[in-house]
Amino acid sequence: MPYTLAPSYDDNPRLQDLVGRLRAYLTDELLPYERAHGITPESKLDRATLQGVWKRSAELGFYGISLPPELGGRGLNFTELCALKEELTASGAALSHSVLGDMGGPLRVGALIRYATDEQRERYLLPVVRGERACCFSLTEQDAGSDVRRMRTTATRDGDSYVLNGHKVFSSAAPFADFAVVVARMADGEETYSAFLVDLDTPGCRVLDGAVPMSGQRMEGDLVFDDCRVPAANLLGEIGQGLRIGIGRITLNRLLHCPSLIGAARRAWDLSVAHAKTRVAFGQPLLALQSIQHKLADMATDLYAARSMVLATAAKADRGENIAVEANMCKLFTAEACFRTADQAVQIHGKDGLTRGHEVEQIFRTLRMFRIVTGTTEIHKNAVAKALV
Repeated sequence: MPYTLAPSYDDNPRLQDLVGRLRAYLTDELLPYERAHGITPESKLDRATLQGVWKRSAELGFYGISLPPELGGRGLNFTELCALKEELTASGAALSHSVLGDMGGPLRVGALIRYATDEQRERYLLPVVRGERACCFSLTEQDAGSDVRRMRTTATRDGDSYVLNGHKVFSSAAPFADFAVVVARMADGEETYSAFLVDLDTPGCRVLDGAVPMSGQRMEGDLVFDDCRVPAANLLGEIGQGLRIGIGRITLNRLLHCPSLIGAARRAWDLSVAHAKTRVAFGQPLLALQSIQHKLADMATDLYAARSMVLATAAKADRGENIAVEANMCKLFTAEACFRTADQAVQIHGKDGLTRGHEVEQIFRTLRMFRIVTGTTEIHKNAVAKALV
C-alpha cells in the first residue's frame, strides 16, 4: 500500500473515533456546503454563514470540544487537539477555522474564564462557548507587533468608566465579532497594561475592514477607539494584567498553530502526489521522474519530522511540563518546513501552481505568512538561543 501522511491513530481508540468522525463531517457535509455556496478561502464571510457552521459543529460535538466538561467541552488534551487541528486544514475546507471555534469562538475565550467575573462569564464568555456570540482579540498595532510595549492605545479612568483611544490592527474575527478583548496602556501608568471587554457597537468604537493579508483571507479587521467609554465592570482581570492576558498563552498558541500548518502542507503534498500521477510530460507521468520523486520524498520527510516534534511537545505539555523552548522550536521548524513543502508543491504543479485561485497557490501564500504570524522566525531563534546560553 502506498505511503500516506494521514495518521491512523490506531493506538488511541478515542482519538481514532474523533478523527474519523471529523473527517466524515468535513468530507460529507462541510466541503459540499462550501462548493454549493461558492465559498473559498478568500470569500468575505457573513455572520449567518458562520453561525450555521458553529451550530452544526456544536451538534456534532466539535465546537469547543477542547474546553473542560464544565464549560460544555470534552476536555481534550493537547495531543488530541493537535490531531484534530491538523485534520481540519488537511481537508482543504475554507471554513475549517469555524469547526472547533478557533476563529472568534470557544478556543479564543477558554483561557480567559479564570480572569472573568461571574457577570463577565455570563454576559460575554459563556455565550461564545454556546456559539451565540463571537469575540475578537485586539493587541497588535501598526507599530506594536513583536514589541507590544510600543502600543499607543490608552485607557483613562473617568468615574465609573474607562475611556479608550487608539487604533488596533489585524484583529482576527473582528468583521463578525460582537465584542473584543482589548489590551491598552493605562494613561496614568507608563508601563501598565490592562484588558477590557468592549462591545463593538459601543459609541466611539468603529470596526474597519483593515488590510487584507497575502493569504487573501478576510478574517481580520481594525478597531478604532475615539473616546470610547467602557464600563469599569468590563475590566478583565486586574489593572496591570493586560499583557499576561494578552500573551500569557503565547507558548501554547505557538505550539497549537503548528498542526494547522502541517495540515495545510499535507494538503499541498496530497495534491502534488495526485498531480504527479496524472500529469504526463515527455511520454510519462511526472511521478516517474526521479527529480519529482525526490521532491515528494523531501516534502514527506519534512512533514513527518514536524509532526513528530509537535506531538512530542504536546505530550510534554499534557504532562504539565514546561515547553517554552520546545514550543519555539516547533513553530520555527514547522513554519519553515511547511513553507518548503508548499514551495515544492508549486514547483511540481508548474503553471497551475503559479495561477491565482489554484489551491496550491493559495496554500503557498498562507504558509508564507506563518513565518511571521504568531512570532517571526527570528523571534523564535532568539528565544531558543537565549535558553541555550
